[in-house]
Amino acid sequence: MKFQERVFSGMQPTGSLHLGNYLGAMLKWIDLQKTHECIYCVVDLHAITVWQDPAELRQAIRQVTAAYIAAGLDPEKSILFNQSQVSAHAELAWVFNCVARLGWLNRMTQFKEKAGKDRENASVGLYAYPNLMAADILAYRATHVPVGEDQKQHLELSRDIAQKFNNDFCAQIEAAGYEGGDFFPLPEPVITGPATRVMSLRDGTRKMSKSEPSEMSRINLTDDNDTIAKKVKKAKTDPEPLPADTKGLSGRPEAENLVGIFAALSGSQKADVLAEFGGRQFSEFKPALADLCVARLGPIADEARRLMDDPAEIDRILVDGADRARAIAAPILADVKDIVGFVHARP
Repeated sequence: MKFQERVFSGMQPTGSLHLGNYLGAMLKWIDLQKTHECIYCVVDLHAITVWQDPAELRQAIRQVTAAYIAAGLDPEKSILFNQSQVSAHAELAWVFNCVARLGWLNRMTQFKEKAGKDRENASVGLYAYPNLMAADILAYRATHVPVGEDQKQHLELSRDIAQKFNNDFCAQIEAAGYEGGDFFPLPEPVITGPATRVMSLRDGTRKMSKSEPSEMSRINLTDDNDTIAKKVKKAKTDPEPLPADTKGLSGRPEAENLVGIFAALSGSQKADVLAEFGGRQFSEFKPALADLCVARLGPIADEARRLMDDPAEIDRILVDGADRARAIAAPILADVKDIVGFVHARP
């Protein structure tokens, strides 16, 4: 069965969005909205798999939404909403809890990393998080999902769940008029391009992260121009000049990270950056990188702050997006209920 192409992706409202989110995901999302039907979601149900202060969570949902829009996501072209406003996510997740196997979830490495040694005290939600992620995608029968390396395993699980659902209920699916017994697509990853993995400004071997204690390790999308420039100029480097070609970046993670950031923000390749700056010291390169970061990220921060001054407008955008998302998900969920044998009123 041929499925309508549809993109789904989301981001948790925990901590400030940063340069890694922007270069690793958001730029690709902005490009995709030009060519695809796109659904972008602030995944607040995922956020509460670990404790969240309710007032801070509400604020974070609005902040992330403001950052999405300020970075270039158009809520008229794309559907932008927060997950908890569309109950199909939670309802389909329960069905998938009954389709997925414990052995599959036991192989998920992210639970082990997030739960740590105190695994017995982790929430059931954190353990079953990948089933909800599958529901997020398949509630819209999305065919493409922009993902980073850390989410590829969860997307593979989404494909396994979709395949098992199709197999388990093949007869019912065909009886419902779906040729070949394929109700859910097997969503494909959309791997982002250069600078997908933006590393910490304090340690080039660690991914830039919201959870890193040091604010100097990342550039937040809400940082003002002076703060952006300060963080770039204080970024960790080695004493050697920049190499003449990309082979010379091997074994120099901080240098490779900064060159990658410059390339991504300027729309060029690392080789192009080194053609211009190869042989020069970081004392020359960092000011140029700082100026580029300020030019590209400063307007995003200004617009995000402007949007946050009107939370009612952000809420209106989220409600409108949820209405549009619900219109897609409701008939899909109704078909799922028919297929598995529930008695219900169709929308």
